[in-house]
Amino acid sequence: MAEHDGVMMDRRGWLAGALAIGAGALAIPGTAMASIGERRLAFRNVHTNEKIDARYWGATGFDREGLAEIDHGLRDWRTGDVTAMDRGLLDLLVALRDSLGVSGNRSFDLISGYRSPHTNAALRARGGGGVATKSQHMLGKATDIALPGVRLETVRNAALALGRGGVGYYPRDGFVHVDTGRVRRW
Repeated sequence: MAEHDGVMMDRRGWLAGALAIGAGALAIPGTAMASIGERRLAFRNVHTNEKIDARYWGATGFDREGLAEIDHGLRDWRTGDVTAMDRGLLDLLVALRDSLGVSGNRSFDLISGYRSPHTNAALRARGGGGVATKSQHMLGKATDIALPGVRLETVRNAALALGRGGVGYYPRDGFVHVDTGRVRRW
C-alpha cells in the first residue's frame, strides 16, 4: 500500500480514483477532454466540385453516417463505384492536416480517392506512368490531395515526417499522394 497525503491507498483504490476523475472530465461539456475524440474530414472533389464535410469519429467511436459520407465522397468519380476507405487513411489525413496547423473544417482538394480496377487499368493503358498495377487506390488505402493555401512541398514534407505510409510528390500535376501501405517515397 502507498500513502498519499496521509491516506493509505492500494493500487486498485488509486486506479479507481483515477478512472473516476477521467470519466468525470469526459462528462463535462466544453472541457478539452470532452472534445478530444471528434475527428472529421472535409474534401472538395476537383473533378465534380462536390463538397463533403463529415465527422467520422465521435464520443462513441466510429460514426456510420459520417463514414458513409466520406466513402461516397472518395468514390471513383469516373464509375461511381464506392468502397469502404481504410479508416487508418482517414486518421492519417487528420494527422497530416493537424501537423500543418489547419482547421478541421478546411477542405482538402481531392484529386483521387478510391479507384476501381477498371479505372486503374484504363489509366495505365492511357500511359499513366504513375499508375501502379496494384495501386493502393484500388484497396481504398490512398488519396491524391492538395490543401489550398498550403504549398504542395510543405504538404509532402509533413506527410513524410509522419512516416505512416507511402508519399508521392507530383508538383507538375498539383498533388501529393498519401497511402497507408508500407513506408516509401517517390
